[in-house]
Amino acid sequence: MAPVPISQIKVGHIDDVQELRKARPAAIPERYVRDMAERPTLASTVPLSSSMHIPIIDLSKLVEGDEDQWRTEMVKLASSCEEWGFFQVINHGIDRSLLETIEKIAMEFFMLPLEEKQKYPMAPGTVQGYGQAFVFSEDQKLDWCNMLALGVEPHFIRNPKLWPTKPAKFSEILEMYSKDIRKLCQNLLRFIALSLDLKQEAFNKMFGVAVQAVRMNYYPPCSRPDLVLGLSPHSDGSALTVLQQGRGNSVGLQILKDKTWVPVQPVPDALVINIGDTLEVLTNGRYKSVEHRAVTHKEKDRLSIVTFYAPSYEIELGPLPELVDENNPCMYKRYNHGEYSHHYVTNKLQGKKTLDFAKIQAKIST
Repeated sequence: MAPVPISQIKVGHIDDVQELRKARPAAIPERYVRDMAERPTLASTVPLSSSMHIPIIDLSKLVEGDEDQWRTEMVKLASSCEEWGFFQVINHGIDRSLLETIEKIAMEFFMLPLEEKQKYPMAPGTVQGYGQAFVFSEDQKLDWCNMLALGVEPHFIRNPKLWPTKPAKFSEILEMYSKDIRKLCQNLLRFIALSLDLKQEAFNKMFGVAVQAVRMNYYPPCSRPDLVLGLSPHSDGSALTVLQQGRGNSVGLQILKDKTWVPVQPVPDALVINIGDTLEVLTNGRYKSVEHRAVTHKEKDRLSIVTFYAPSYEIELGPLPELVDENNPCMYKRYNHGEYSHHYVTNKLQGKKTLDFAKIQAKIST
């Protein structure tokens, strides 16, 4: 099949990268081509020293390990949250077969004909449905990614019309998966609270009926991965984010560490956990949300399944009094989490800029 000039690709398909990939355009559409400063560099493919791999936390040692194992793992957890804002968790209690099944069913959805996927459209300015989120202008650069995003808990945030009926067991599998991920988040928050010398239920009690959403990302191969990004640099507005990297994936997730984009090497059966803006605020900046992005591959596609876990929208948030003192002055104001969530989803992804909303001395851009 010969390459197709961009002008001949149907406008309705130009924002769907799978359709764009099938059309084999002679060049990457300008809408996807990043400015020079944003483009991924070949340096990101250089093998890393062991010191540049994000930490791995063995949850079983925290749940049922002996005292020495528990203390060692807690120290590792605290330093992971403080120095990296990211870690991979193993022995997390979620059955491998369920992880495999949710990946299979997500991939089956993305492989459906476009007409079927378009039955669940993501409306402009929203973050549920199939399409691209965080797109607010015609001249904004697009990510080389297709998404399916859904609200899960509490039930009132769901839009049932956007839950796919194909593949047949999609909703059933997603419910099972989300239930297990919710338990994992609650468990992790207990240990994160203990790592800060707080009561273990401090976060879980404060969060009320926590908000949970899932986003499935599909990154098709790209003939010029050096020109595009799979997902723009950003931090998450959640308290915790749980990322499942698809099996056999190429390395796609990168985190910004000491001004360097560090690729996250997938670990078999591990889940990647990152601190969101909400935990940064609650810990008064001790645990920081970290900027991250996704890159693409020339020949391999990639799938990821992301769960966002955050407090109830009605909750008033601010730095915990236990973490504010003369040496650690209050860095963030108190605010309503629902207002922050609205602010987050109505602005484009732009590093950690969204967190300016919560800063006491937010810089005003001119």
